Amino acid sequence: MAENKPTREGAHVKNLILGSGPAGLSAALYSARAELSPIVLAGNEYGGQVSLTHIVENYPGFPDAVGGPELTELFKKQAERFGAKVVFDTATDVDFSQRPFWIKTYEKSYLADTLIIATGATPRHLEVPGETEFTGRGVSYCGTCDGFFFKGKDVVVVGGGDSALEEGSFLTRFANKVTVVHRRDELRAGAILQQRAKDNPKMGFIWDTKVNTINGNGAVQHLDLENLKTGKREEFKTDGIFIFIGHTPNTQIFKGHLEMDAGGYIVANRNMETGVPGVFTAGEVSDPHFRQVITSAGMGAAAAIQATRFLEANP
Repeated sequence: MAENKPTREGAHVKNLILGSGPAGLSAALYSARAELSPIVLAGNEYGGQVSLTHIVENYPGFPDAVGGPELTELFKKQAERFGAKVVFDTATDVDFSQRPFWIKTYEKSYLADTLIIATGATPRHLEVPGETEFTGRGVSYCGTCDGFFFKGKDVVVVGGGDSALEEGSFLTRFANKVTVVHRRDELRAGAILQQRAKDNPKMGFIWDTKVNTINGNGAVQHLDLENLKTGKREEFKTDGIFIFIGHTPNTQIFKGHLEMDAGGYIVANRNMETGVPGVFTAGEVSDPHFRQVITSAGMGAAAAIQATRFLEANP
């Protein structure tokens, strides 16, 4: 049976950018200044994860902090000033078999001479009552971003991998007590991280336990915990809960088109280049390690510079 290939028709664009977080909008700025007239497909979550962060205090140039949504809007305005166009649409299918690359969205199709993938990653959620309600009000997925707001308070970290212990150790700089809640009776994190956490007097552990509900009044106040071996439940008081049970890179539509690692992150080299010449990545879609606004923005700028150079060499 013959393979059904997409009809390669669509609006032509020199540079198409998928994703409107710090990586995508920084790429748009640099691409626009290079007169590539980029189009940014904003995706399902305009602004990316930073748009869900109430206050950002670690982005240079804002000594008095800046709101996540405000920072996103500033990124957008600066890119648009130089000619970038942000379209509120989402890519649903791609074909990288030849240039220009074919990208289908809910609304239309594009033919792109170069493509920058900045679709980000989504933190895995516990999917328990109260999690959505208290996100930004005691529920967080980033210790580096929000740890300062819990100075002198007691917090819970959910998870048992490297991220959970790294972020948990970081949170002890601010919090009075950090309690790690893990579903198993042993951690998955590396040996050095485990030993460091166990030696930290500010860190404690609750084993074989899951979070059933997150409760509070305007902000997180306590958790309903359940021991998975005994079934015993308890109300555990806390000022915040940091959830580190992994991230899921938003790469589903690229499977079979680009190389990915075991975690589903797109494999790219130091120049943001994928295995397909002319297709670049930026931000958390290919970065499971740093996951910061500033590193994503830098990757976006680098990807746009490389796309510009690629077009100069491959007109």
